[in-house]
Amino acid sequence: MVVCDFDLNFTFISCAWEGSATDARVLRSALNNGVQVPPGKFYLVDGGYANTPYFLAPYSGVRYHLKEFARGRRRPQNHRELFDHRHAVLRNHIERALGVLKKRFPILKVGTHHRIENQVKLPAAAAILHNIFRSHQGDERWCNDQDAVLSDLGVEAPE
Repeated sequence: MVVCDFDLNFTFISCAWEGSATDARVLRSALNNGVQVPPGKFYLVDGGYANTPYFLAPYSGVRYHLKEFARGRRRPQNHRELFDHRHAVLRNHIERALGVLKKRFPILKVGTHHRIENQVKLPAAAAILHNIFRSHQGDERWCNDQDAVLSDLGVEAPE
């Protein structure tokens, strides 16, 4: 499970769940471990989650995917389709963030021969690096300067 802001920065990531874990189980674990929705805000979630005061899912059984609205320039026909269309537009940010992450770190798309306890750390490490790269407008050259890396992490370089 990941949470990202509209600037495509990851603000939360939960790794190490088996693929058979339900969305609700992963979310419940995150909430039990301190994840909080900021006051006055809410998170957009996919249809695997329930609507709550803090989580907004699309209407079920209503056109949702952006391509469904693009066919023949069909416009939303009612308030539910309009809500789902706007929901899809906004949720597209997380899809874009995940796409950028996977493109920047191809190891996330392939199986590796690393031990499982290391494999589960890869998505979080990639998300952290992604956020650092974004804070530098995508410029990765600073990685070659160890003092700059330590400074960005709030650590003083040893003398």
